[in-house]
Amino acid sequence: MPDRLHFFDLDRSQLEAMLLDLGLPRYRAEQLLRWVYQRQVVDVDQMSDWSQSDRQLLREHLQFCDLGLCAHQSAGDGTQKLLLTMGGDGSDGGLLPQASSDGERTTECVMIPASNPDDTMRRTACISSQVGCPVGCRFCASGLGGLETNLTAGQIVEQVWHLQQVTTASGAPGTPGGGEAGGRISNVVFMGMGEPLANFEQVTRAIRTLNADWGMGISGRKITVSTVGLPTPIRRLAELQIPITLAISLHAPNDVLRRELIPWADRISIAELIDAARHYFAQTKREVTLEYILLREVNDRPEHARELAELAGRLRCNVNLIRYNEVKGLPYNRPTSDDVQRFQHVLRKAGVNAHIRASRGRDIAAACGQLRHERPR
Repeated sequence: MPDRLHFFDLDRSQLEAMLLDLGLPRYRAEQLLRWVYQRQVVDVDQMSDWSQSDRQLLREHLQFCDLGLCAHQSAGDGTQKLLLTMGGDGSDGGLLPQASSDGERTTECVMIPASNPDDTMRRTACISSQVGCPVGCRFCASGLGGLETNLTAGQIVEQVWHLQQVTTASGAPGTPGGGEAGGRISNVVFMGMGEPLANFEQVTRAIRTLNADWGMGISGRKITVSTVGLPTPIRRLAELQIPITLAISLHAPNDVLRRELIPWADRISIAELIDAARHYFAQTKREVTLEYILLREVNDRPEHARELAELAGRLRCNVNLIRYNEVKGLPYNRPTSDDVQRFQHVLRKAGVNAHIRASRGRDIAAACGQLRHERPR
């Protein structure tokens, strides 16, 4: 039924309007939102407070899932990776693998479990905003095949819903506290495939649904948008009025080296990025995160750390240091632990709040920089 609307693409007012057009009362929208977002149910036959005739209307006018599960991998540390193919009919809620062909478009998303200092569990959904990536960072798998298409707001939100399904079913085994099924996704990071701010309208629509109390109900402070750095969209993002975290993928402390690593850096200088980041903080009062992939003997020397410390001193920010995660066929190596610690020490000595991010899911190619546009197998 090609004329059916995608449920996850609708906000509450749009869903109410659609149901009113079908002759259904307004309260039906609230019931439907509860079934899908709170109870994780998309099978209309399970919606016990709907009559048979009303369920049939839903089947005829709504497509609940547009993404079908093509592959599901579990890492030894509890990380879960999904390969999703476009064109799922939602009949099984996306939990069962679906047949697929070589011509279908796919995207990947990841759920990363971790323990908080208070022993509660943090479950982070790392999601994609595009199929492939247009930026083409030299060290990243996501852009190897270029950009194929933007994802819709509904497809972006649906990734989090699928990850919640898997999290509820599996309880993220292998992680302290992870065997407890039923935990909720607590954080969302736009750090999967794609450049989120190059798909601005769909990404910001998705953020509103993820944040809404009628939607996924995830605090804005637990939503992070990671960008290679597009100054104009960064300024627009500051007007969203949802206190999300902005992360800028810097990866080099000077323009010459950054242009070697990131093709889009030819268009935008680091000075322009710092200016946009300062604007973002002024508007939102949210500290910006500078992300820095450490490539062995490329950008991980003490002189690079000193340059980065000088940049970080120009704005309210913290720095996430990320060890390079190997990608087959690319000419980069993972830095040594000693070099990573030395790099962090230089930053901290200069007064920079610098953290080393743990690599999660490396054994299933789910770590930072390893997600790619795969063909279904």
